[in-house]
Amino acid sequence: MSTAVLIAAVVGGGVLLLMRRLFPRRKVVKLLQYPTDTMRGKTVIVTGANCGIGMALAGELLKLRARVIMACRDLRSAEEAAQDLKRRAGPEQGEVVIKHLDLASLRSVRTFCEEINKEEPKIDVLVNNAGVFQCPYSKTEDGLEMQLGVNHLGHFLLTHLLLDLLKASSPSRIVVVSSKLYKYGKINFDDLNSESNYNKAACYSQSKLANLLFTLELAHQLEGTEVTVNALTPGMVRTRLGRHVQIPLLAKPLFHLGSWFFLKSPLEGAQTPLYLACSPEVKGVSGKCFANCEEEELMAKATDREAAKKLWDISRRMVGLTE
Repeated sequence: MSTAVLIAAVVGGGVLLLMRRLFPRRKVVKLLQYPTDTMRGKTVIVTGANCGIGMALAGELLKLRARVIMACRDLRSAEEAAQDLKRRAGPEQGEVVIKHLDLASLRSVRTFCEEINKEEPKIDVLVNNAGVFQCPYSKTEDGLEMQLGVNHLGHFLLTHLLLDLLKASSPSRIVVVSSKLYKYGKINFDDLNSESNYNKAACYSQSKLANLLFTLELAHQLEGTEVTVNALTPGMVRTRLGRHVQIPLLAKPLFHLGSWFFLKSPLEGAQTPLYLACSPEVKGVSGKCFANCEEEELMAKATDREAAKKLWDISRRMVGLTE
């Protein structure tokens, strides 16, 4: 046995052992079944709908006759994804609309919302799905740390600028995709933009905790309206989100093989956002977090009303909604 093969076996075995410890063998996810006209006449915006969970969700909504607006940064990828979704949706399907949206640009977010508010008579569901994961240090067009800027602040501004239309379309829903990795995060109010120190894992967890605090405060702000907002943690899913994670070259084949055993497929990962977008079971439910289509109990730091309001006010200033 050559040295290279031996090293690959040792490293790969270690990776698989680590995956088994971190991610126990996944349970089979039961796919949701709804009547085929469940979303007929409804318009749903899905950010990051060109791949992963977003694409799988868009495909399921299309089958349910929804008008799906795919809000994507990469228009070429979105066009290819839309063609694939339409081929698989069958003869009786909804409508696909592709719109450019770069959440790393507040200018792009504003342009997108101006177009939506001008062109769309209503929005029934907004799904804040797009995100970046543990990327190298970089900043958005507006000088915001990339993970906070895309995962939290871009969606924060997007939601705010579409709120009037969502209220006019009520009953309507907002769905926020977070992550169980919020458990390892904290909101660093002293250096929210990570100017002094950058840890890519900590910054990702911070952004996902921010998603939950945003959901909490937004639900409070929306009390008395018929607009609901709920978050979800999809679990570990096989998507391109982890493209920045460094895996030893020799271990990559075994890692990818192991992912089929330990990680959910994008379609399985899309079941909870689909549930929150469609299910009559969550009609009127707001300010909660769900996992595997069931309400999830969150850690205290994700239900801290004082922190949620503080983050809300700072976020408004960071995206230019207040002086």
